[in-house]
Amino acid sequence: AKQLGFTHAFIPIGNADEVSIVEGICIYPAKTLNDVVLHMCDTTPLTQLKIKPLTHFYKQITYEVDFEDIVEQYMAKRAMEVAASGFHNVLLKGPPGTGKTLIAKALPSLLPPLTTDEVMETTKIYSVSGTLTTRMPLILYPPFRSPHHTISRIGLTGGGSNPLPGEISLAHRGVLFLDEMAEFTRSSLEALRQPLEDGNVTISRAKGTASYPARFMLIAATNPCPCGNLGNKDKQCVCSTTQILKYKKRLSGPILDRIDIHVFVPNISAEKLATIVETESSFDVQKRVLHARNIQALRFKNDTIKTNAEMNTKHIKKYCTLNDDASTALKKAVDVFKLSARAYFKLIKVAQTIADLDNSEVIQQNHMHEAIQFRVSE
Repeated sequence: AKQLGFTHAFIPIGNADEVSIVEGICIYPAKTLNDVVLHMCDTTPLTQLKIKPLTHFYKQITYEVDFEDIVEQYMAKRAMEVAASGFHNVLLKGPPGTGKTLIAKALPSLLPPLTTDEVMETTKIYSVSGTLTTRMPLILYPPFRSPHHTISRIGLTGGGSNPLPGEISLAHRGVLFLDEMAEFTRSSLEALRQPLEDGNVTISRAKGTASYPARFMLIAATNPCPCGNLGNKDKQCVCSTTQILKYKKRLSGPILDRIDIHVFVPNISAEKLATIVETESSFDVQKRVLHARNIQALRFKNDTIKTNAEMNTKHIKKYCTLNDDASTALKKAVDVFKLSARAYFKLIKVAQTIADLDNSEVIQQNHMHEAIQFRVSE
């Protein structure tokens, strides 16, 4: 209503909290339509809603998993730090029980709170879907959605006779975690291709068309083969070559090509699991993530995008500077591993995030090498 130029609005009193951060429009909560009529007739004026700062709603939250709870797996933890800093998609691949799900669940503890604009964007989606509550009138932190692999395509992308947002929209500005990604139906996974690129999903039905935002981080976990032990040093894989190929074909090339970071999560020995080693907490890692996000906020202050992962080719040419060694490493990687044009630009985006974490204005060779390592981890 504010965007359309309205100066006054009447709302149900139950929705008061979720709109109390909207400035520049007079809002009147009402219990009944009769109250609105009495106000319009100047008989019993309604009380105008007081605008509350976003900080009024913040509460101390505790996360299910902290980075210091994860033993070893330094490569995977570094991948999540880079992903959180640049809003990149990640595929975690490894044997069962190596901590893939645990690592994914630790990601929300690294992400910064949503900005005011992002809070309003995300809260609108949850309001439309009818999932807001009096205890949670605003979505203040990046959502973490983890649908089961039996979910339907409509449940994932949205739809129905009266089109409602799906899981990818409910994960807007947050994380969509697909555990056991290869177990999802082919049609559901293929439906993610367009939203991963465009950041929105359009649902067309006989009654009309609805378009919902869907700018999410895709974090996926999968086993390398049906038995799960391919690449496991401690257990032998019992799958045939045909079974392995058939299993890998469940994830199409176009979907894998849209994932920025691929990382193998190996098995950890019992000796290492029993060893008490102090590791960085999520709070320590989040400080570096926030620093990298602040660099990106300044970089894109005159653009509509917010993070490195959202850059298109125009942004890459404008903002990403590679030194000669980094450029040579990139060209060699593309030739050796036969990478696509999309993968070429994704390498630059990831390398730019690593450079931001390193507080470097130029993408250097070590930044590009790390990005390549995340791209071709197998």
